[in-house]
Amino acid sequence: MIRVALVDDQELFRSGLRVVLDAQEDMVVVGEAANGEDGLLLISAEDPDVVLLDMRMPVMDGLATMRALAADRRAGDAARPRVIVLTTFALDRAAMDAIRSGAQGFLLKDTTPAFLTAAIRTVHDGNAVLAPGELWRLLDRHEPGGAPTVEPPVEFGRLSPREVVVFARVARGETNAEIAAGEYVSESTVKTQVSSILQKLGLRDRVHLVVWAHDHGLPGDAVPSAPNGGR
Repeated sequence: MIRVALVDDQELFRSGLRVVLDAQEDMVVVGEAANGEDGLLLISAEDPDVVLLDMRMPVMDGLATMRALAADRRAGDAARPRVIVLTTFALDRAAMDAIRSGAQGFLLKDTTPAFLTAAIRTVHDGNAVLAPGELWRLLDRHEPGGAPTVEPPVEFGRLSPREVVVFARVARGETNAEIAAGEYVSESTVKTQVSSILQKLGLRDRVHLVVWAHDHGLPGDAVPSAPNGGR
């Protein structure tokens, strides 16, 4: 079962989410909170797998809550949940900041039940719910052009030639299955390569990889060869 926590100040909205999620065979709502402070207590007490986090709440908003969770991660709490932030309009600056703080993506609050449940499963499996192209537009909206560099960052040189290829495919938003099919390797091999890439670049997940690629001017369709050939 995927254990889900709801953190939103609108009781009626939370109730609607609970009805939808509890009706799923593979999901259960483990608790609700009306603000970030109570949400952090709920997360600590119930240890959910996925949190649906509203961006605009009293007492403590979604961004402050996300930053608190990020601080827990930096302190070594690897059990922190995956987070989908909820917002009422697209290209929300707060949503972008939440992604930079560790959220796995964001959804508009008027999304369909089918899309919501699919997004929760996607995040639970370790992937993002925001397509790289959409994330790129969100980043460009607030940080036009990223920060392209003449030479890739030194960390990029730690990747092997094969990892550079996998990096580009992840930056384009391909799943492990799609990468495996395109590179004629097993999914377990791709998973190992992705983990190695994240470790070498000091990145927390695939979403962070897309942000990092944007910040360094390395879109998935224009990734250069690894410096020094990689090893």
